[in-house]
Amino acid sequence: MMGKTVTVLILISTLSSALVAGMFYAFSSFVMAALGRIPGNEGINAMNSINVTVITPSFIVFFMGSALLGIVLGGWALLSISQFDSQLILLACLLYVVGCFGVTMVFNVPLNNQLAATSPTDGNVFWQSYLQTWTLWNTVRTAAAALVSVVFVAVALRQAAA
Repeated sequence: MMGKTVTVLILISTLSSALVAGMFYAFSSFVMAALGRIPGNEGINAMNSINVTVITPSFIVFFMGSALLGIVLGGWALLSISQFDSQLILLACLLYVVGCFGVTMVFNVPLNNQLAATSPTDGNVFWQSYLQTWTLWNTVRTAAAALVSVVFVAVALRQAAA
């Protein structure tokens, strides 16, 4: 049985990862498509603006906070790894840290940096590639963050039933 502190951290992680999944989902489901419908130079300028504007406390708290909670909860889960709920918690933590945070740092951020260095007037070829590649990796991190919430809810339901 988990202690109250771990239970609270799991509930916070569930909400936080679900919010991150929702933010990313919006981009994969309609924002990137909308940006792809406007002239390339306008799309590049808009996305560059989004990439600067997103760095706000309201985003960072959930995005980075989920990663930090994933590290803390993952460490806790390793201490009792023989228990099935701990294995589920570790799975959820790895999904977020690797599948959401890691994908962002390894794929989406470098693409954003490339886009920022691209001239809006000369970047139409890169822009078309960017739209597809960035959206693919964004969808991966969306799915990872959503699965984290599903796994944490499963843990909570198991604990409630115990």
